Order: sequence, then structure tokens, then C-alpha cells
Amino acid sequence: MNELQSWSLGVVPLITAVVLKIIGAIILYMIGRWLISLAIRLLDTALTRRNFDATLQHYIASVLAIALNIILVISILGYFGVETTSFAALIAAIGIAVGAAWSGLLSNFAAGAFLIIFRPFKVGDFVTAGGVTGTVTRIGMFATTITAPDNVETIVGNSKISGDTIQNYSTHAYRRVERTAQLAFGVDPLDAIARLKAELAAIPNVIADPAPEVTILDFNERGTQLAVRPFCHTDHYWQVYFDTNALIARVFGAAGFPGPFTRHDITNRS
Repeated sequence: MNELQSWSLGVVPLITAVVLKIIGAIILYMIGRWLISLAIRLLDTALTRRNFDATLQHYIASVLAIALNIILVISILGYFGVETTSFAALIAAIGIAVGAAWSGLLSNFAAGAFLIIFRPFKVGDFVTAGGVTGTVTRIGMFATTITAPDNVETIVGNSKISGDTIQNYSTHAYRRVERTAQLAFGVDPLDAIARLKAELAAIPNVIADPAPEVTILDFNERGTQLAVRPFCHTDHYWQVYFDTNALIARVFGAAGFPGPFTRHDITNRS
């Protein structure tokens, strides 16, 4: 009987302490969960008032909820006397790894905000951005979709676009088509210029103002080189580009101009 009393006197306080610990842990968990829910609601309310993107808002709330729940569990383990230093170090290492992995996406997101706010281009513009030339079909939070003239869709990270040179061919009402025409030695360049100018305006979609330009560009080992420059809207650029090539060949052929060749003069001094 004395042994039973001694045992009960030793065990009962221990059980009581454990039960109190468990009750305290439950109360701590309930309070923690309530605080986490409150924090998430406050965050959702603040982001909603600022018209934040719903998908990204849900993602941020989920990440915050997971992080706070992990902190709550570690706190409860510490309350029970469990060594939590190793847990904290592990979580910190995981956080650093995840942060490094997501740093690229975060930079893309920030660059996407730059593109949307400052609008260097819009959907439908023909641009060169991030090393890709084509028509912008979508500007997303993390990437921009560009469709090239050969109908290849390319997705470019927004950070690459914002960190590179952007050329927007759709900003102005027209652009200049750059072509050259090589004349052979003996061909009068002024006659060739007059013939080309008379025909260039007839190419479909070539605008009258500014008028097409044809001028002497350079002289080389094959003769005179002309610069042929009609103007058109960017939507018609490639049509005017190829029609100009065909026009040069047709006009020079009709005029009977000889084909250009490289001439070498050899002097015999013997």
C-alpha cells in the first residue's frame, strides 16, 4: 500500500503536468490559428482594395499561411521542450533555396509591372524585344508572347525584355524600307534613279508623304550603288520590301542595263 501511494504521489503530478502541457498546447494552437486566419483576412482585404490580381493574391495568401503555420508548430514544439534550433536552421536553408529558385520569376514579375505601367509597347505592336522580332500577342505577369513573321510563337521573360533594347516599329504611322540597287559600270545612275522613282509610287501600300527616296549610296568595285527607300505602314513592310526587289529587277531589265560585275584593270609595263 505504501508503494502504491508512493507511486501515485510521483506519477500523478507528472500526469497532471503533461495534461496541463497538452491543454496549454491546444490553447496555444487555437490562438495561433485564429491569429493566422486574422492575418490572412487582413492581407486579402488589403490586396482586394488595391485591385490586386486574384491569382497572385491567392498564391501570396497560401504562402503566408504555410509559413505562419510552420512557425506555430515550431513554437508548440518549443513549448514542450523540444530543441527547435535544428528545425529553424532547416527551414532557413529551405527558404534560401526557394528564394534563389524563385528570384528569376520575381524579377520577371517586377519587369512585367514595368511593362504594364510604362507601356513601351502594347498587344498588336510589331517589336524587337529580348532579341525576338514579331507581333506582341500577350503581355503576362512573368513573360511576354511574341509571334514572329514566320508564325513561330516565342515566350520571352519580362526581365530579359526590360533589360534589353526595345524597338517598337508600330509607334509611328510609317517606316522606311531599306533596299539597295547595284549598277554596272557605264550605267548612268541619274537615269536609273529617274526610272525607279517613277515606278516606286505605284507599288501597293507605298505612301506618298514622305515620297520614296532613290539616291546614290556608294561607289564600289562593280559600279554605282543606289539606296532605294520607299515608306509604308509597318503592317505592309514585307509586302513593300519584296515588291521593291521585284521592281528593281523589272525596271533594270526593261532598260537593258547590264548586270554588275567586278572590273580589274591590268597594265602591262613590259
